[in-house]
Amino acid sequence: MEAILAKSKRKIDRVPDTFFRYLYHRINLKNKLISITGARGVGKTTLLLQLGKNHRDDNVLYVALDDLFFSENSLYSLAENFSQTGGELLLLDEVHKYPDWSRELKLIYDDFEELKVIFTSSSILEIYKGESDLSRRSLNYKLKELSFREYLLFREGIDVPVLRLEEITNNHTTIANDISKKIKPIKYYKEYIQTGAYPYFEADKDEYYQRLMNTINLIMDIDIQSVEGIEYANVSKFKRLLYVLAGNVPFTPNISKLAEKIHINRNLLVYAIQLLERAELIHTLVKKSKSISTLSKPDKIWLHNTNLNFLLSENRPDTGNIRETFFIQHLSVEHELSLPEKGDFLVDNHTVFEVGGQNKSKEQIAGLQNAFVVKDNIETGAVNNIPLWLFGLLY
Repeated sequence: MEAILAKSKRKIDRVPDTFFRYLYHRINLKNKLISITGARGVGKTTLLLQLGKNHRDDNVLYVALDDLFFSENSLYSLAENFSQTGGELLLLDEVHKYPDWSRELKLIYDDFEELKVIFTSSSILEIYKGESDLSRRSLNYKLKELSFREYLLFREGIDVPVLRLEEITNNHTTIANDISKKIKPIKYYKEYIQTGAYPYFEADKDEYYQRLMNTINLIMDIDIQSVEGIEYANVSKFKRLLYVLAGNVPFTPNISKLAEKIHINRNLLVYAIQLLERAELIHTLVKKSKSISTLSKPDKIWLHNTNLNFLLSENRPDTGNIRETFFIQHLSVEHELSLPEKGDFLVDNHTVFEVGGQNKSKEQIAGLQNAFVVKDNIETGAVNNIPLWLFGLLY
């Protein structure tokens, strides 16, 4: 126990505390059981350690669930020992790597009243599907990729406020003018869409993409297998599917043809698409008011962020696709998106957006109420024409 306490203290002491993700200040630490899910590489471990650093050192314990400590000890016994010695906050990293995580977390929750637990897991994990349903006990948060706003602060030291969607649609001209007097947003936007979505420290673009490729492989080879028990032969087909999608996004899937191309049956293909979305490698959308069943297909597919576009297209992504991906990436964090009859995106079943270049017309949304054109490569807009980069400030 002494060794794992010492390891925890070293990790917590070393975690940087000069930059905090958007989720840091939103987590309600009064809750007894908290889950933080998210894709590999988005910063869950750093966030967890920072939460520990904000607590009293002698009453907090951080442990990764793949630690060799658990080859001879159970999670429950660790929590019991920690609680008996005055422990207050137990931080568990990557619970999906521990076979009985759900059952033992339930027991810890029920048996140790004074102990709070915050745990992280892969975004693939659905905690209500565990052996013991934790969904009613746990307060759940999801950590997304770095936003454009976070990138400005993290990489460039530029602090701009978080905006609400209503502020952008109602007052975008004034907001964009004020920000553009201080920085060159398009310059930073062009850097962000290539290498800004993950909090990696490497400045070299090749190293960044190599690390991102390693992350994708770990998601496919380890996370999907450990969480869902997928056979490796099928995992390799899932990888092929990702590359096929990457070469065609935004992609309107023909499930039968796609299944034939990937050499898997239709049901497994639909399941693979669902897994890739849960792994936060792709986004899918359906048409407005369309009811979907477990085995129905999405109407359109994008990669999950623009960095994936640059990586998987070998730095030759389609410009229109990049614009749409950037928009979806930021709007989907706190808003509901679907495909409207006219325009590109329907947000919260209320507002329509058409996304395009600086010469994009209003033709596609003519006659619609609450409709806007979102334009790339403009610093400021006017009336119903909004700069694309502004939507990167939503979180």
